[in-house]
Amino acid sequence: MTMKVVVGVDGSKYSEWALEWLGRIPLRSVPRVTAIHAIDFNSARAPFVMHPTVSGYEPDVGEAIHLLETRAKQVEVETKQRMEELGLNGSVRVEHGHIAQALLKHAGSTALIVVGSRGLDAIDRFMLGSVSTAITLHASSPVLIIKEPPQTIRRILFATDGSPASAKALQFLTKQFTLKPDTEPIIMLLVHVMPFLRYTAVKETGEKLLAQEAGKLEKVGYRVRQFPCVGPAAEEITKVVHREQPDLIVTGAKGRSAVARFLQGSVSTKLVQQSTCSVLVVR
Repeated sequence: MTMKVVVGVDGSKYSEWALEWLGRIPLRSVPRVTAIHAIDFNSARAPFVMHPTVSGYEPDVGEAIHLLETRAKQVEVETKQRMEELGLNGSVRVEHGHIAQALLKHAGSTALIVVGSRGLDAIDRFMLGSVSTAITLHASSPVLIIKEPPQTIRRILFATDGSPASAKALQFLTKQFTLKPDTEPIIMLLVHVMPFLRYTAVKETGEKLLAQEAGKLEKVGYRVRQFPCVGPAAEEITKVVHREQPDLIVTGAKGRSAVARFLQGSVSTKLVQQSTCSVLVVR
């Protein structure tokens, strides 16, 4: 089955990277890509015009609209050309409204959303900017946040806690990704964080979880290294990230429960905000 992918584009290097990453992710099938560019007149007003009470001049809304529409046409043409160069099948759409809403609408509950962690500069913050955080919080489908130039994926860090969200992330890694037998195996850094105060009680359960999930990953061809950790989840995962330098972080969107917030909880949001490498959040 062909995977549907929705990509946010705004002409920035981050959206360029987002398109290029699609050629590096080891997806099982060639994705069908819909690239979305949004014209948001409401958000654009402030960056383009001076406030009349400060400057003494009326804002030139017409000029702002013209600039937005001109940029949209340019981004549309450049994105189509780039998709053709990359061999990506799909289309480019220009929507009116907020980019986050447009991406969520087109993604629905199944499509993979790919978005850069930042947009253009401060003047253009209405495009992608901090949209990555909003998408991570509100999407009902997997989200890939791009933070760096595309690279061949050799090392993936998978943060797991045994929750339903983690189970979906594990399924994504075993069903949606494919490992070609004639290529170098992907190293899977399997991280499970246990709370310090309850470590003795959950230690055996944690070790069993790691062994079970390592077995599933090894079965499809990953070379697994296990990292049982103790402490605050986001901090411990970040330590492994800094030490092992993965190409991609994969995590579920939510943890087990409020009681188990040490394990996942809002960890996915923290990883998106704090990590230096790209992050895939699976729902």
